[in-house]
Amino acid sequence: MSSRKSLGIAVALFVVVSIVASACQAGTPTRAPATAVPTAVPTAVPTAAPTEIQAPTIPNCGTEPIVLNAYFETGFPVPKQLAEEFSRQFPNVKWDIKEDQFTNLINATPRLLSGDNPPDLIRLPTMVSFAKEGLLMNLDGYAAAFGWDQWPVPQLNQNRVAPDGTRGSGSLYGMGLNYSLTGVFYNKELAAQIGMTEPPKTLAEFDELLARAKAAGLLPIMMWGSAKSGMGLAFPLQHLMAAYGPVEPINDWIFQKPGATIDTPSNLKAAQHLQKWIENGYFPPDINAIEYTDANARFTQGEGVFMFNGDWQNGAYDAAMPGNIGFFLFPPAEAGAPPAAMSAPLTFGIAARAKHPDCAAFFFNWVATDPTARQINVTGFGSHPGGPADLPLPTVPPGSVTNETLAAGAVVGKAGTTMDFIANATSSIFAQGWTPELQKMVAGQQDAAGLLKAVQAEYERELVMER
Repeated sequence: MSSRKSLGIAVALFVVVSIVASACQAGTPTRAPATAVPTAVPTAVPTAAPTEIQAPTIPNCGTEPIVLNAYFETGFPVPKQLAEEFSRQFPNVKWDIKEDQFTNLINATPRLLSGDNPPDLIRLPTMVSFAKEGLLMNLDGYAAAFGWDQWPVPQLNQNRVAPDGTRGSGSLYGMGLNYSLTGVFYNKELAAQIGMTEPPKTLAEFDELLARAKAAGLLPIMMWGSAKSGMGLAFPLQHLMAAYGPVEPINDWIFQKPGATIDTPSNLKAAQHLQKWIENGYFPPDINAIEYTDANARFTQGEGVFMFNGDWQNGAYDAAMPGNIGFFLFPPAEAGAPPAAMSAPLTFGIAARAKHPDCAAFFFNWVATDPTARQINVTGFGSHPGGPADLPLPTVPPGSVTNETLAAGAVVGKAGTTMDFIANATSSIFAQGWTPELQKMVAGQQDAAGLLKAVQAEYERELVMER
């Protein structure tokens, strides 16, 4: 997420479908044209007997040696674990994996996609400009070949780009390795010390818990804020936005719908609420210097009652704090209103000029349908593996926080209150907008109104550049 992820989702809205998944077949994978949709499924042609039809060829990795060129995000081991398992099942496929911070990928992705050795697989911080510039493979042909179009609609929609540059519809340019959910994790022992017997049902109740933690000499909320990782305060800010207002305008802004703005009255209330938390000392005083991995390490060592994060961290939390970590959806401002959450795919794409696009697409399909791959996703990330609706969820250890996040995903899925991450609105909005402006707010150099106006101005500047 990077920031997680640039962040957020489609966890519980699933329809029943069936899919034909192929094992790696003989033959060298075909090279899909850089500017055209991959023609993965040829039209059936008659064989010797007029009534016989030649079976379509499913894209695969063949049997000849292949090295997949991949760029992953630093701090997330599960993609590498999936790559290792893939090579165990298909020994002809090896990997050349490079890793970088999420914010660095934002700046490096255009160069990587247009370079002499473009990646077969790359973690995508954003995709609209890359799709419009022809740097990303159009995956519509693969969606037809593998049957992805028959999967639950929300799984693919966030990775679609329309001809006008808006997201949420149009051609497919990315796939999720899993589908994550964000909310509030808490240290059960510390929460008990401040009298928390159940998760808060309203924002006011959560505020009361934060005040109790501060009064007890505990750090209320552990978060990160270093520019290297991207400012983590975007997580609580977006949850506050959804607590004060509906999620639809937030998604419209992220998907670049015409006329969308982040500078709204309800978002101003949210930003003012976050500013109050900062002024009350609810975050670490050195937050602007804390990287994502350091924040998680400090949280699991007992620093911080609460932490805003995503279910991709479940495995690490359960390993470090077995039985002592819980999760709840951020509560609404008004009692009885449905909670909301960021819920988005961990998006990867294929470069338009990738050397092995068929094998990369086969990997996408394998991640979502292979039982071992799905188990790796749930055990390591704690996220929903997606895929066909009729596939059972992998087993979850009793008492693990993953049980809580999966149940929470069903709640927001049914309510229809999921959002993508505000860091994903444009290619540089996280690095050039949210991160520096939130860092200024921490330093007392920016207020809530100025934050939203500055980010909206950066958003509009980038829209002009991207279009």
